[in-house]
Amino acid sequence: MLTGEIEVRPQPGAAPDECDDSRNVNRTGQADLASSWLLNYPQFMRASLEQALRLVREDRPESLGEALALLQNTVYSFSMKVCGHPQDAEDTAQDVMLKSIPHLAKFDNPKALTVWLYKVARNCCISQRRKAGYSPARNLSLNQLLPSRFELEELLRNPAPSAEETLLSDEDAAQLKQAIMSVPPQYRMVLVMHDMEELSTEEVAQILGLREGTVRVRLHRARLFLRRRLAELAERAQGEGLILHAAAEEARPPLCRQLFAALSDYMDGMIDDAMCDEMDRHLRDCEPCQAFLVSLKNAVAQCRAYAPPCDATRAEQLRKELLPKYEEALAALSTGREAAGNQLA
Repeated sequence: MLTGEIEVRPQPGAAPDECDDSRNVNRTGQADLASSWLLNYPQFMRASLEQALRLVREDRPESLGEALALLQNTVYSFSMKVCGHPQDAEDTAQDVMLKSIPHLAKFDNPKALTVWLYKVARNCCISQRRKAGYSPARNLSLNQLLPSRFELEELLRNPAPSAEETLLSDEDAAQLKQAIMSVPPQYRMVLVMHDMEELSTEEVAQILGLREGTVRVRLHRARLFLRRRLAELAERAQGEGLILHAAAEEARPPLCRQLFAALSDYMDGMIDDAMCDEMDRHLRDCEPCQAFLVSLKNAVAQCRAYAPPCDATRAEQLRKELLPKYEEALAALSTGREAAGNQLA
């Protein structure tokens, strides 16, 4: 059986501060204030992949078609979020499905399938980017992403809607796609996997071959970058001046720096009690930080609400081409098992 176990190694060439392990402590008994800021993760395992694995095990023609549809939609959606172009996403989905077909019947649990499938999809997405040509890797500095005092004051005057109030119009979805594609690739991959595909920190680390602390650092910087980019695009749409750039030289409140650096771990409930209590106290007394946290949580909520459209007719056509290949792979696997059983007899 495929176990999905992947050797985890530090990312070559990572910035020094990206290789520090975070505490990654799931806090129990969160204070009332902290609980109000927690992001709601209904699941860390893709339900569609669990269902696909159940359908594969049923070994019926109609079940196989449904399973391939679920897998194809998962890979296509992920590829669109990472690559941004329908043709690249379609090519990636087709490549992944062809690579997956010989192995699907070997998986004995959905987590192994999840890690393996996303690892193959990630590698295919990177190959597509290389074909198209893209800018070299770029490290994001936390200092560049922290809000200025001026920006915090603007957030107080014009607060962002709460995450629960976030509804994506067509215009919002277009801006969100533009903002996501502007996130540097190494950070975008983590953002898409964790916040948009709802994979756990552990799973993302396994898929990317990173330490969990590095995943947390990249996730937070990706969220901060996305939040800022969405704000810039909203200003442009409203015909306003780019106050974020104009305020770049404004001094940042020194007492807020520690909170800004740990906001993602705070929202995800992954800090210890002592630090959570300290951040709670700061938030009670700092309205600008409260406004910034709402803005960041809203950016994450938009990510999770984004669903790239898929050409259903084209997807069905590709699945029909894949079904015979899967049946051939399944027959070969069965023959191999019978041969192994005969040798043991």
